[in-house]
Amino acid sequence: MSTPPRWDMTNVYPSLESKQYKAAFKKYTGLLTELETFFAKKVSKADAKTDPKKLGKLLGESVDRFNAIYELSGTLGSYIYAFVTTDSRDKVAMRTLSEFEQVQVRQSILNTQFQAWVGKLGKAALAKATKVSLSAKAHAFMLKETAEQSKYLMSEPEEGLAAELTLSGGNAFGKLQGTVTSQLSVDFELDGKTKKMPMPALINLRSHPDETVRRRGYEAENKAWESVKETLAASLNGVKGEAVVLNKRRGREDALHSAIDLARIDRPTLDAMLGAMRDSFPMFRRYFKNKAKKLGKTKLAWWDLFAPMGKTDKVYSFKEASSFILEHFGKFSPDLRASAKTAFDKKWIDAEQRDGKRGGAFCMGVPAVKESRVLSNFDGSFDSVSTLAHELGHAFHNYCAYEAGKTELQQITPMTLAETASIMCETIITEAVLSQTNDPQEQLAVLEAQLNNASQVIVDIYSRYLFEKEVFERRAQSELSADDFNDIMERAQKATYGDGLDERYLQKFMWTWKPHYYSPGLSFYNFPYAFGLLFGTGLYAIYQQRGADFLPDYKNLLASTGEASAADLAARFGINIRKKKFWADSIAILAKRVDRYCEL
Repeated sequence: MSTPPRWDMTNVYPSLESKQYKAAFKKYTGLLTELETFFAKKVSKADAKTDPKKLGKLLGESVDRFNAIYELSGTLGSYIYAFVTTDSRDKVAMRTLSEFEQVQVRQSILNTQFQAWVGKLGKAALAKATKVSLSAKAHAFMLKETAEQSKYLMSEPEEGLAAELTLSGGNAFGKLQGTVTSQLSVDFELDGKTKKMPMPALINLRSHPDETVRRRGYEAENKAWESVKETLAASLNGVKGEAVVLNKRRGREDALHSAIDLARIDRPTLDAMLGAMRDSFPMFRRYFKNKAKKLGKTKLAWWDLFAPMGKTDKVYSFKEASSFILEHFGKFSPDLRASAKTAFDKKWIDAEQRDGKRGGAFCMGVPAVKESRVLSNFDGSFDSVSTLAHELGHAFHNYCAYEAGKTELQQITPMTLAETASIMCETIITEAVLSQTNDPQEQLAVLEAQLNNASQVIVDIYSRYLFEKEVFERRAQSELSADDFNDIMERAQKATYGDGLDERYLQKFMWTWKPHYYSPGLSFYNFPYAFGLLFGTGLYAIYQQRGADFLPDYKNLLASTGEASAADLAARFGINIRKKKFWADSIAILAKRVDRYCEL
């Protein structure tokens, strides 16, 4: 297999210590100073009684200034993150990130000031002022949302203090988790040779064709997590403890409250989706049991959950993977293909597995140059090809917004809708492989990859939701030990996987390496993935019905995900996300794949 690429960031800035980066950072601090002055001298003196034309002008200028700041800070942040995530031992990058985060506190305080000010204007004054400014009118949804969320703010001094303290609190604990997990490695014997394996590579052994290797990998992984569990438990206590205090002080009903608002959905929508997910557990357990039977077992142990099935001797080189993706993206949309080709040609992708690099995969935008960057840990499996397609879907989402001329504030997309394009791209690739082969064993391999991913997003995500829900409830009373976290995770897995897995061999350490738990400002980073899978699956079914006519509406949807609620955007396609039926219909599509899998 050819060596997967590393990304190129030099067209953004030459280096973290270059004069170009330093000039951009200086400009960023200057823009913040200018906005602070603007707020103090003009904005703070206006209120609901101010003339609508004058108020509209202040709103519009505030929006324009924030857009400029967000574009620059987003570019600086992505640039720094490109180094931090690929080499946690890069001391220059770590220092630069800390410096950037210190200055970002000022941006956070300005956001709070603006939110509080907009909230105090009242609906009537805000509506009148928005109409008389082109910039304000173009951001009407954002301004209305800002006003609605302002009621969950503490006082301005308290919000400022919280922004500063998180650098040495929840944010620092999140960094610690990233550093510990990225630098942890294990001596592991593979193919007759013992070598030091970083944890992402060790975790990837869960899909190794040899059960002995999978089991040894599982045991080595758990032994490694055992050695750092107290450090990671302290980190998780710190992150969740901070969130608990701030949610209470801000008047939130619970930790889930802010997550639902950030997702731009409501509780009836979440309840409808979760209900459909729970109803699907027996179907997924049938898949697990059938897989166990195919492996000659009664029940699956955790190390067999990701075992490849069918004809799996195909190993993709990165070049083969890119060619396959481009071919089938092109059949869906020329624009999608062009977006992915640019990513491959211009080295926007870092896919090599190596020590010090974060596990998993993600995509981030680089606003100033209207580009994206994709991180993955490519190992030649079909699953890694699918993951690459998934992340390129995020890049296409960015592309649609950039092409439509959306501002940074108009692009702020909730997690629920952020997965729309990625799931679509993943589906395109999977359906392409299925359509190309009549070999039952090849079909089994592809269906396995598809259903395994779906089971993770429905069954495992639900277990993570249950885990986080109980952690928040108990953390409000006291700190939890590493053993407490293990116990909660194990019980959550039993509640969702049920008799589909061997209860003796679950993965109680799942909480240690999932970075989603360690973000103080983003709780419940789990259910939006299920939303994305089921919403994307439903959209793909509509695409199959409408064909090419679907594409303009789809691109428009992607460009608009920061400008409406999830319910309103879904309604464009005749979808009612508050009803269980939509979610159940999407799951029914997955159920047909389970039926086919069991027949093979």
